[in-house]
Amino acid sequence: MDPYDSDSSGLEDAGDYTETGVLLGYASTEPTDDTISHLGGWPTWLDESTPPPGDLAKCKVCNDPMLLLLQLNGDLPEHFPEEERRLYIFGCPKKTCNRKPGSVRALRGIKRFKVQSSKQTPANNSQTESSKTTTTEKPDLGSALFGTGSSVLTSNVNPFSTSSSSQSQNNPFAPLPSASTLAAKPPQNPAVNSLSETFASKLRVSDPAPEPKVAAGPVLPWPAQSDFLTPYTEYHLDAEYETLSRPSSPTIPANTTIENIETEDSSKGGGASDSKDTNTFESSVDKSFLRFSTRLGHNPEQVLRYEFRGTPLLYSDTDAVAKLFPQPSQQQTRPRFPRCDSCGSERVFELQLVPHTIAVLEDGREGIGLGKDDAGMEWGTIILSVCAADCGTSEGSQVGWREEWVGVQWEETK
Repeated sequence: MDPYDSDSSGLEDAGDYTETGVLLGYASTEPTDDTISHLGGWPTWLDESTPPPGDLAKCKVCNDPMLLLLQLNGDLPEHFPEEERRLYIFGCPKKTCNRKPGSVRALRGIKRFKVQSSKQTPANNSQTESSKTTTTEKPDLGSALFGTGSSVLTSNVNPFSTSSSSQSQNNPFAPLPSASTLAAKPPQNPAVNSLSETFASKLRVSDPAPEPKVAAGPVLPWPAQSDFLTPYTEYHLDAEYETLSRPSSPTIPANTTIENIETEDSSKGGGASDSKDTNTFESSVDKSFLRFSTRLGHNPEQVLRYEFRGTPLLYSDTDAVAKLFPQPSQQQTRPRFPRCDSCGSERVFELQLVPHTIAVLEDGREGIGLGKDDAGMEWGTIILSVCAADCGTSEGSQVGWREEWVGVQWEETK
């Protein structure tokens, strides 16, 4: 099956290949401009004085601290211009915890920009009125993203272009005062996004949000590094838009005709039986896995796929995660992710880790950490879905943390 019939937006024809709206992350041993995003290693926080609650560090199966798989600079200036964002995915390496809910967890951290406000109260006490002036400290996104003035920041600028212009030389995962080029990719079709949001708004009216959960009990401190197992080796991250190469047409000798081929096939006992065997094979194969492996085959070194409000690639169409996605017989077009536990807003897809991540992180890890109990990772993909409203901070707080939904599709076992 040709992978061009994907759910990804923004397909652009470029001759021998097609470029999609998905950003692919690649592991690198060489430093990049980004000092925030990485695979493995130790996590760093938006504010070192305000780490996440300690219970978020622990595996829900064994209650031991987990290892960091991914830390990503997730700033989205187009969607959330007044805050910094970071995304984290942790996993428990214990064999006894593998394939169990809660052995992989994800966090989202946000930091609001400082807001200065002042109130002016007239002297007339009988008619007391107050006026508030608010100044938001925001960076020049044009300069931050592309090294130019903000006047050139348009929806047509490609931060990952290979051209020699100054707009395209920056690393897409590079740390910025408040903006990440990975997560700041402009939507390629604003009209479609607006239409989708309109339908989403109508859907929320008929699908009431649950009551937000209220945290109870004291907040545990984040564990000390000595409480963790030896972390995975840290790798830098680089990224570029996904490209799908066009399959080349087979070369047919000039003296070959269709009649010749049909005659040759018949003489070898082919024909109807071969067609039957092909149909039987296709019906027995998980079509999502076939599409997943074919798509990743175009860029086999990728470790993550990023497309905020996009659609992930499913590793399987038979597990509990797959049931959240629309089926051909259903009218819905969006995945039905669980709503945000904190504010009740809908959740949307942001990124997924793919199998090459395992090969990168486990390279050279044999004999480190748990020894015989360290079974290694056995997932096919980890899908991260986040609160569409990006909730997180409470009144009077600039930094906030939320646990987000992760859907793990595990490797098929025979």
